[in-house]
Amino acid sequence: MKIGNIELGERPLFLAPMEDVTDASFRVLCREQGADMVYTEFISSDGLIRDAAKAIAKMKTSDSEAPIGIQIYGNLPDAMVDAARMADRAAEIAGGHGADLVDINFGCPVSKIAGRGAGSGMMKDPDKMVAITKAVVESVGKPVTVKTRLGWDDNSKIIVELAERLQDAGISALTIHGRTRSQMYKGEADWTLIGEVKNNPRMHIPIIGNGDVNTPEKAKESFDRYGVDGIMIGRASFGHPWIFSEIRHYLDTGELLPPLGVRERVSLAKRHLGLSLDLKGPVTGVYEMRRHLSCYFKGLPDFKDTRIRLVTEKDPEVLIQILDYIAERWGDTPLDNPAGVYGL
Repeated sequence: MKIGNIELGERPLFLAPMEDVTDASFRVLCREQGADMVYTEFISSDGLIRDAAKAIAKMKTSDSEAPIGIQIYGNLPDAMVDAARMADRAAEIAGGHGADLVDINFGCPVSKIAGRGAGSGMMKDPDKMVAITKAVVESVGKPVTVKTRLGWDDNSKIIVELAERLQDAGISALTIHGRTRSQMYKGEADWTLIGEVKNNPRMHIPIIGNGDVNTPEKAKESFDRYGVDGIMIGRASFGHPWIFSEIRHYLDTGELLPPLGVRERVSLAKRHLGLSLDLKGPVTGVYEMRRHLSCYFKGLPDFKDTRIRLVTEKDPEVLIQILDYIAERWGDTPLDNPAGVYGL
């Protein structure tokens, strides 16, 4: 599979952009664990054009993350074009590797974004969505991709026709989350319409499916049953970045890897912590690891007190001591990683 000139191999696995989750440290870790491509947290077009420090900082990437897409969102055409141009020049503006592609977020369902017509709120105005997409494609030199949903609600699942229009606007790939905006993240993702888009003879760009892929078996079924070119994994990677290596091994061999042991999880948690400290310093690096650390060890018995220590400790050296204690105390505890432990 290729997106523009980006070669991703067969049946590639993508890390979904997730606010407050897919920062640089997590992206590097997921790449090391087998993700074929990753994306930044979504970035406000308004924030970029105002030169907001937080928005600019989100565009800084590294060679170890590549290939990487910078994802932007907004509902004002001029702002989206200006933001896309900035994302195209991310290496110059923010430093680091920059963007290999620019991705447009037409899928985020949260009210503060969709409620003002951005993200999946754009599903209510497909003409405007297509116009913004066309303007962005024409304004940048890198490939432009889109991530969206099936429609606004069950009565407006417009994705089959919309996919054709977005392709005609010039995008290089399309990611579809198999829910409507009204569903948020509830219920089961409907992959049938994703498959219908993929099997539409008019479509020639890669189609990436997203939603509820939280096991290697589900990943293989999604490829085999619906024919998608790639799979994007979001919430199932949170606290479980090695899901990419598990899926890749199963796709390549047909065999399931044994569940990752506590000691191996501790090792990954230390790697993640080290990346966070290197990138953000001891204060912010520790603070932003809190949402990740306890999730590495879900399912451990008698873990409540230790989890509280993990999410309250401020000293990086003490955090490492706590992780060493976890390896010693629970190192031989079996963990089965049942589906749903890490969300969807």
